[in-house]
Amino acid sequence: MLPRPITGRETSSPMPRLSPSLLPSPVAASARKPGSLALAALALVSLFVFPLARAFDRPETIFKIFQFPADKIPRIDGEASDWSLVPESYVTTHEQLTDDSSRKQKPDAKNLDVRVRVGWVKGLNRLYFLYEASDNYWDFSRPDLHNDTFEIIVDGDASGGPLIERQHPHKATLPAADTYFPFHGVHAQNYHIFTPFVGKDWCLAWGSQPWIKELPWANAAQNFNFKPGESGRYTLEFWITPFDYAGPEGPARAVESVLRENQLIGLGWAVIDYDDVNARGSSAFWNLSSQHTMYGNASELRAFRLMPLEPVFAPKLDARWSFKVLDDARRLVAFQDESIGQVTAWKWDFGDGETSTEQHPQHTYKKSDKFIVVLHVTGPDGTSRRAKIWDVALR
Repeated sequence: MLPRPITGRETSSPMPRLSPSLLPSPVAASARKPGSLALAALALVSLFVFPLARAFDRPETIFKIFQFPADKIPRIDGEASDWSLVPESYVTTHEQLTDDSSRKQKPDAKNLDVRVRVGWVKGLNRLYFLYEASDNYWDFSRPDLHNDTFEIIVDGDASGGPLIERQHPHKATLPAADTYFPFHGVHAQNYHIFTPFVGKDWCLAWGSQPWIKELPWANAAQNFNFKPGESGRYTLEFWITPFDYAGPEGPARAVESVLRENQLIGLGWAVIDYDDVNARGSSAFWNLSSQHTMYGNASELRAFRLMPLEPVFAPKLDARWSFKVLDDARRLVAFQDESIGQVTAWKWDFGDGETSTEQHPQHTYKKSDKFIVVLHVTGPDGTSRRAKIWDVALR
């Protein structure tokens, strides 16, 4: 059993009288200075008052995000054929969901059968999804929120914490607008995806930044052949861009989450199932997290790992590298080997007559120019070469 997290409700007991001898050393030092006890008190209070964010819900289980090779990026057309190369081990099904509304215990495939696959492409800050579902009653005729829904929440840098206005830490004192516009969906995003979407946008980007659901930050396509109230099979393909900052002012100041190989991100979803067009609410809330409020708290999302290429798609040996100018005035450049495969020897040709056999060398150029730099690598699987023409250009 995981340790029970500390919450704000557990801090209502009176605070102890502060003594410098009981404070952490940096705080104690400041408390000994005249007039600074208040600052020390504030520092200690912050340790008790602000909740400690959990990294993930049930972090002992890590889900996988499939890395698509750059030449096999799925086309968003509502067809699942591009996903046939994704192994079954990447599939999340309805059997891993729980109805936390307490109306059901486990999903019944005769009522709702769901399969979800998630992918990414190295070098693109996008998450690709394939959502396939069978339902005995598809509910999508109304223009409001009453619609079968696939709700996803993404926290690209796994920073955790609340992301909706009703969980704002200062909602009791701030005006409602101040808990919504600069906060709701800014550091982690929630998408209510209507399944299917007919006569309405493909999703509600729940927050103050509706622009994130449009190109060039998202795209979606679906495929189905049923009418409201009927049963049938549904396929949805889409991709989204996770953001570390997505504000109401638009994309000019936005900061995309940088996706890196083997990185853990926060991700979760719920399938909101409606089975009666005239009902006031849904019939079930199938949740991947054990916490119902994961839709508004990124600390309650599941851990997903951005996986390397599967061995069948990875080259046995491929020379790759990058560089960074450390000192423009001295023309000092650092070179980083990023080769794929087992490498036993490196040879760098810096394009000025100088070479190196180090894996990650630094080199100082003597004059301003544009250079052709070549990396040769050798290993048990042979040799490989990677040249960059005039990328290294110095003043």
